[in-house]
Amino acid sequence: MSKWKLSHISAGLTAVTVGYSSSVVIIIDVARKAGASEDMVVSWLFALGLGMGITCIIFSWLSKLPVVTAWSTPGAAFLLTSIGDYRLSEAIGAFILCALLSLITAQSRSLLKHISRIPPAISSALLAGILLPICLAIFSDVNEAPHLVALFLAAYLIGSRLFPRYLMLLLLVMSVVISLLMGSSNEYSSLPSDPSVFLPEMSPEISPGSSSGILSALTLPEPVWVTPSFSLSAAVGLAFPLFLITTLSQNLPGIAIHHAHGYTPDHKPILSGIAIVQALLAPFGGFTFNLAAITAALCMGEQADSKKSERYRAAIAAGVAYLFMGLLASVVVALFVSMPSIIIHLLAGLALLATLQGAVVRAMEVEHHRAPALLTMLCTASGFSLFSMTSAVWGLGLGLLLLYVQKKPNNA
Repeated sequence: MSKWKLSHISAGLTAVTVGYSSSVVIIIDVARKAGASEDMVVSWLFALGLGMGITCIIFSWLSKLPVVTAWSTPGAAFLLTSIGDYRLSEAIGAFILCALLSLITAQSRSLLKHISRIPPAISSALLAGILLPICLAIFSDVNEAPHLVALFLAAYLIGSRLFPRYLMLLLLVMSVVISLLMGSSNEYSSLPSDPSVFLPEMSPEISPGSSSGILSALTLPEPVWVTPSFSLSAAVGLAFPLFLITTLSQNLPGIAIHHAHGYTPDHKPILSGIAIVQALLAPFGGFTFNLAAITAALCMGEQADSKKSERYRAAIAAGVAYLFMGLLASVVVALFVSMPSIIIHLLAGLALLATLQGAVVRAMEVEHHRAPALLTMLCTASGFSLFSMTSAVWGLGLGLLLLYVQKKPNNA
């Protein structure tokens, strides 16, 4: 009889650590820009941890294959630039519509195939345009704090050379420690003058970044329901782009990762189940759930188990870790809302730098796709909104239109 091994737990914890350290600060910023209160921000992280934990455990156990799920980091990056234009209830409604679109797509293999036919250059350019403003923010505070920017860049350069696997964990620890040292009185703090706006359980004399404040956040999170509202503008400007970005940059690569490691599960019930979980948890902040790609690979390799048939246990371990992180949502929020804006800019930008690099390379790979891809990227990165449609929607449409025009034969 097979038994649990330390490698299963190690692989699962590594996958969760990589996922959280690379984008949790983006999730918190998205929730705050959506207009969520501190209690709601905690609810978002609790819902996300619960949803990822449940889907990892259930689907891995039933299929006996490593099924690792995640929130959509590219989707969160998109929301970071767009969600502020909508009411919180509209954003929640868009999350539900996104889940319904994912559910419909999961039922039809032909529909999923048609979506996958969007040229990789265009979908990659769309992702690159979303990530570009966030990565440019790495250098937005150079004049105000050159030494701090230099410190993070040095850590990134050295870490990417010596220990790339643990680079984001190092930057995360650095961010937390520096934020604690800077305290709430620092001029670069992203907090309002009254800490109780985001940390109401702390007494006024406790600094949000202090260890006492963090200890006071050691309470179980409570889910906060937000009644969704639905509007055409949010459906077109938020739901559809979020669905498309998640499908193209997360679910399709997630399926490919399974196949690359020799696993051939029936993805229809898995994707359907993930979409249903998203629809149920969206009112509490579960904005997206999808198949993981990079972090999933950590649970599918030989480092998880020499026996391929036993690697599903690593995915279950990841699910348990997700649940644990969900229960610690109050602590996570207490750590990150106290971060000065400059730290958030540096951590988020550096975390997404590798993703931006890969997206730009794929966007420019095919010569006759470069012009449409460039138009898509620049239009998306501009961040404008016209006729209730975000720049991501316009960028995708313009890129596909130019691609179509270039393919038309010239009869002149």
